[in-house]
Amino acid sequence: MARVDDYKNAKMIAAEGLASESASSLAGRSGFKALDDRTLEVPFLDKTVHVTIPDFEFQHHAGPGSPEIPLQEQVLILHYMAGKNPPDLSGKWVSYREIPGASFYYGAFVKRAVTPLKQVFGNNLEAFKSGAEKLKGKPVDNGDAAFEFQVFPHVSIQLILWTGDEEFPAEGNILFDATIQNILSPEDIAWMAGMVVYRLMALSR
Repeated sequence: MARVDDYKNAKMIAAEGLASESASSLAGRSGFKALDDRTLEVPFLDKTVHVTIPDFEFQHHAGPGSPEIPLQEQVLILHYMAGKNPPDLSGKWVSYREIPGASFYYGAFVKRAVTPLKQVFGNNLEAFKSGAEKLKGKPVDNGDAAFEFQVFPHVSIQLILWTGDEEFPAEGNILFDATIQNILSPEDIAWMAGMVVYRLMALSR
């Protein structure tokens, strides 16, 4: 598991790579809104984050007193900003294994995202649906229950469940719009999927 120092270092490296870009340039590529020449408004799952540049400080849009943005989420947002964001989603869905270079991180992806998804929601579709609605998920026709979530303007993810029975355990799958391979690394994608699942778990309680 990555340490806090690892995230701090990753944030520093990512911020240095973006420091020369203007707010309008970053906003145009990422699908964010430039509030002024120093501040970006970042939609991330069910929250809105304000990011100042070039220091790349992160704050919940509600301002002082709001929950801090976790370092891991800050790094993911910066890596998204640095990605080669396409103008539109492709509409083609791929599994994690189909993403180039993802095989090395597949075990971590299953542990962080797929296993918790199955264990918590595999036999509790009502909780899954309740959390998904709170997370602004869009129902899709797949499995016994499935929802699509907009993580960033150019990143969508689908969570799919099949309920278990006496013969077969519950199963789950996570799909990504194919353009994600141009935006985030396989490691980032694994972390991101876990963030979505754990946020869903929190909202379903």
